[in-house]
Amino acid sequence: MDTLLARVTEEPLSVAEHEAAVADKAAGAVVSFAGVVRDHDGGRSVTELEYVGHPTAPELIAEIAAEFAARPEVTSVAVSHRVGLLAIGDVALACAVSAAHRGQAFAACAELVDEVKARLPIWKRQVFTDGQEEWVACP
Repeated sequence: MDTLLARVTEEPLSVAEHEAAVADKAAGAVVSFAGVVRDHDGGRSVTELEYVGHPTAPELIAEIAAEFAARPEVTSVAVSHRVGLLAIGDVALACAVSAAHRGQAFAACAELVDEVKARLPIWKRQVFTDGQEEWVACP
């Protein structure tokens, strides 16, 4: 049970890097997720997003990843959240989970995404095409 990658970064994220980080001969399944910046929210057109993380975010994402990696059905976990100014199409959240079986990997990856979104102290500022902006609260 390993956490090979858990970070909050301003650098672009690669889902392939996360998949490679969790590859293991004991794992029969690798499931990954890319949370991508979309061009709309609530019926309004979005031009860009900015994510701002609390100073404890890197520590907390590592803690969350370790909790999932400690599960007996999970072989390995990799998860990263990007902060800073992101454009439409950029990956904001990347993760991958490996497990012996696909059902375990799918379930753990989905739960990991939900847990990161629920617990990670990161705020999102959306900029709309009309010039207005909105901050979306985090946990």
